[in-house]
Amino acid sequence: MESNESSSSSSEDDMFLYIDIIGRQRVFRNRSDPFHVFDDAEFHTRFRLSKQTVMHILELIGHDIAPLTQRNRSVSAFQNVIGDNMGLHKSTICRIVKKVLHSVAALAVNEIKMPASPEEIAHVEQQFMGVAALAVNEIKMPASPEEIAHVEQQFMGMYGFPHVIGCIDGMHITIQSPGGDNAEVYRNRKGYFSYNVQVVCDCHLKIRRCDCHLKIRRIDAHWPGSTHDSSMFNASNLRLQMENEYHHCILLGDSAYPCKTYLMTPILHPANDAETRYNNAQTKTRNCVERCFGIWNCRFPALSVGLRISKETALKAIVAAAVLHNLAADEGLEVPEPEVELLANEVPQLSC
Repeated sequence: MESNESSSSSSEDDMFLYIDIIGRQRVFRNRSDPFHVFDDAEFHTRFRLSKQTVMHILELIGHDIAPLTQRNRSVSAFQNVIGDNMGLHKSTICRIVKKVLHSVAALAVNEIKMPASPEEIAHVEQQFMGVAALAVNEIKMPASPEEIAHVEQQFMGMYGFPHVIGCIDGMHITIQSPGGDNAEVYRNRKGYFSYNVQVVCDCHLKIRRCDCHLKIRRIDAHWPGSTHDSSMFNASNLRLQMENEYHHCILLGDSAYPCKTYLMTPILHPANDAETRYNNAQTKTRNCVERCFGIWNCRFPALSVGLRISKETALKAIVAAAVLHNLAADEGLEVPEPEVELLANEVPQLSC
């Protein structure tokens, strides 16, 4: 009897030892390659970028996105959906998102910058030329054949303004309460927590500092929501650059900014036709930055409805979105049409 019990106990010990040795078997999911699964149109609809742009991004950051090991973060339903579609676990998605945000944001040094060389400055100024000349003819009809032909040529082109290198404005991006003693400095005048992101845009809707292609030329994303636009500008190194480096160049801003020789704002109470024409030209040219914000938000809807992530991760997400916007602008990608109107409680959110 004792022999049988001893034999049974030995067998159980051997079984548990075997289990400890083999450990937990890894489960390999079927990971579909979106480059092969989706055609170009579907890929662009799902990821907001073309296959070519994504491959270019991977070439830039591939060396910097090695796997991480960290399992103490919560994840959102958004990451569950991505994981199901891509065959990845939700914790893996969270790690990848944070790593890629950091790497893409680091590209801002090369992707978001003001024009530096005289050739670059002259090129951007030339793109803005046209609105000033057009404004002269806006309040009267052309008379001579020469004037008619000249105005027609102007209408064929875009609006312009002499010596302009960018249009500046601030955009509030909602964040969750950062907590701590300084949380209230992030509450803006409308009552919600945000970053006030200062952006300089070109006429191609490309972000120059977060120029006339609506591309972002410069971005300053770290300002709490309670910070006024003029305070951001006065405290930024952009002001010093405009005063010391960009001689004879002009930024266009709205009435929230101080009027300087290098920062032209609307005349609040125009007293004559000349001031009215100036306001028309200034407003139409400055509209570039408003259109840039609209396209930027359309490409990345989370910017318009808010980011429920830590404020540090939110900064990286904002700068990364600016970089991706510029890459999309360089490639001339169409802006995705929003399929439905997203509500704040329905928008995909990260939890990293």
